[in-house]
Amino acid sequence: MSMTFADAFYFDSLVWDWIIAIYLFLAGMSAGAVMIAIYLKRKVVQGHPSANGIIKATAILAPFGIIAGLTILIFHLTKPLSFWKIMIFYNTSSVMSMGVLLFQVYMAVLFAWLAIIFKDDLLKLLNGRLPIADKVVGLISKYENSIELFLGFLAVMLAAYTGFLLSALKTYPLLNNPILPILFLFSSLSSGAAACLLLGIIGFKESAHSACVKWIHQFERPVVIFELFVLFAFFSGLYFGGGQKEAAAIAAIGGGFWATWFWYGVIGAGMLLPLGLNAISPQGVKHNKAFIMLVTSLSLIGVLMLRTFILYAGQMTLV
Repeated sequence: MSMTFADAFYFDSLVWDWIIAIYLFLAGMSAGAVMIAIYLKRKVVQGHPSANGIIKATAILAPFGIIAGLTILIFHLTKPLSFWKIMIFYNTSSVMSMGVLLFQVYMAVLFAWLAIIFKDDLLKLLNGRLPIADKVVGLISKYENSIELFLGFLAVMLAAYTGFLLSALKTYPLLNNPILPILFLFSSLSSGAAACLLLGIIGFKESAHSACVKWIHQFERPVVIFELFVLFAFFSGLYFGGGQKEAAAIAAIGGGFWATWFWYGVIGAGMLLPLGLNAISPQGVKHNKAFIMLVTSLSLIGVLMLRTFILYAGQMTLV
């Protein structure tokens, strides 16, 4: 019997729904954008980083992703007003609680890093009205390299954490998979790169021919190819694992609503189409704004569809 749209999104074993998929997508995008921006700042950006369109895009995307993601999560809980408790009382045996701690440290270090980069703009905006801000920014600026490296480490942890969070659901064989954090790490890099390009070029007028844009274009292809390889390893491991693992793999990609979602949406439109367009398009077209908007939008939709697929298809088969 073929699965209807309603059956695909509402079933008895469903614990976490599409809201969580958006939360996972936003958190991953934030982490991916930060990892890319740190590398660009250290190795590629010419001139002051605060003038670079990709860095400016990250200054919007990274805090937005984490704040919007947490806000969605808070209001999705049955008791949103009690959320402050999990932000103060930590439980080391809870993956969710450790995640909230990671989010808090990441946000604090992220804002410190952005304050250092945009120090001149920030102090000009405050215009001496907040003397302590001048002192704090001046103090943390001395530790710029250490803060930057620590933020990079936290971003990697955050991108992988979104996978660890799902892999902790032990009763679901598809989700309880050690490859999931690796898959989510690379999909975070993919979404971070696409979002940085889209906002950097369209929103902050970064030249489509700049060194940063060229580097991201070169970076995207191996990331997507490796993402495809990790997906292959992910489902191969399940299939050859036998039992409920094999049943989960077949139920997810062997046929039905979620298989169609996966093959046409995630693999086709989200990965192979952007790869193909980048491979066959002449250089002049690749640097066209409309082309960049199309390819980056496809990549972002693909990553969101991947998170949604893993979340829903993963909860359909129980041990």
